Amino acid sequence: MADTYQNYVAGEWRDTETGETFAVRNPADTDDVVAECQDSSSADANGAIEAAAAAREEWADTPGPARGELLRETAKRMDERSDELAETLSREEGKTLAEATGETQRAVDIFYYYAERAMDYAGERRRPSSGSQNLYTVREPMGVAGLVVPWNYPIAIPSWKMAPALATGNTVVCKLSQAAPTVFLKVVECIDEAAEEVGAPDGVVNVLTGGGEEVGQPVVTHDEVDAVSFTGSRAVGDMIYEQATDAHKRVQTELGSKNPTVVTENADVEEAAQVVGSGAFGVTGQACTATERAIVHESVYDEFVEELVSYAESVDIGPGREDPDMGPHVSESELESTLDAVETARDEGATVEYGGGQPDGDDYEDGYYVEPTVLTDVESDMEVMQEEVFGPFVGVLKASDVDEAIELANDVEFGLAAGFVTDDHTEANRFVDGVDFGVVKVNEATTGLELHVPFGGMNASSSETYREQGEEGMDYFTIIKTVYDSY
Repeated sequence: MADTYQNYVAGEWRDTETGETFAVRNPADTDDVVAECQDSSSADANGAIEAAAAAREEWADTPGPARGELLRETAKRMDERSDELAETLSREEGKTLAEATGETQRAVDIFYYYAERAMDYAGERRRPSSGSQNLYTVREPMGVAGLVVPWNYPIAIPSWKMAPALATGNTVVCKLSQAAPTVFLKVVECIDEAAEEVGAPDGVVNVLTGGGEEVGQPVVTHDEVDAVSFTGSRAVGDMIYEQATDAHKRVQTELGSKNPTVVTENADVEEAAQVVGSGAFGVTGQACTATERAIVHESVYDEFVEELVSYAESVDIGPGREDPDMGPHVSESELESTLDAVETARDEGATVEYGGGQPDGDDYEDGYYVEPTVLTDVESDMEVMQEEVFGPFVGVLKASDVDEAIELANDVEFGLAAGFVTDDHTEANRFVDGVDFGVVKVNEATTGLELHVPFGGMNASSSETYREQGEEGMDYFTIIKTVYDSY
């Protein structure tokens, strides 16, 4: 029988007021129930927000090193349970065990990183224009931070929002996705133990599960929430941005994209196919930074398509915990969305060079498996080349030169991650200067990020307000006070 997980509010574990729960299922085997989680109500969400508000002043007054100690002790416990966390992540979200292990380690590192940054993130001293004066800035916490997080990186994304919020003195209310909440609820167990050890106030961290309308809506609109950080779909993100700004809150959204990788005529074509393939098919294409458009110089186009198809054919598909190359989609709706996109592509005149369906065999009958898909005969204005497909799906376009490649790369509303594969770094620098994307990677897959540098998109991929991760991730959760001290 699956374990039942509770919400974490005001330093204690609680059932929802309604007594309702929902099942979290293994996408590799839908008969396998990973956990039962609370189907929370708006009353539960309001209670969590009130708990965060009650702890706000005490946590803001807690010295930075003491805040860092909570994060450090949490990271230690996560590290000790890293195998369990990775296995849980793989089982409930579908990632391969290698991918889940990497994401878990990233989350541990994020908590450690912000534990250290909490010690010296305070403000700056400036030189005044007159004598007998101290002139400096102080960074103060926003107050209560509302975090609404997705299922596709269910331990990393909550970590890179929560850790900087806590490090800078904010209390938090976090709504987890219903598709994959269990792994972070286990992180919250680590936070609970760490809070008891270091003496953190009850209510500093509050975490709930449940539906978007019942839980997400109060987290976005409640008067006691001062800042809202959301990662997810563009449609939901645009709605949250409008609601939060109407309520005069600080808001940050990171949304989807339609990421390109350009392959130049002097690139190593086999290497380029590996870069594009890993960026497109890794984590089953369920990353906002996944490659969905390969823009290839016409002189190497045919060779590249052949190599990319060969790469796709080599991808081993199976249950994530068996550590294949690619696991299943997280849910039936995500699987159907990818399959529908393939049919749309066919209707628009695209050619499916490889994949496009579900793999055959008894091993795949009980899960949400899909083949990696490679398309040719695509045009930039096709729906499937403009709208995000959250699956292992890439269309290959031709370009005659770097200028046309840049034009095609920018020919979407989005702007999160872009790649460029070349042996000519003069061309690479032209691409970096010309492309309108928040992350640009040369000779690397569009997926994969460092935790100590800013992350975020441009155009429809982001609210373009504040970046996440690194020191800039702390800036979002603070407001500056400028002090003139004359003596």
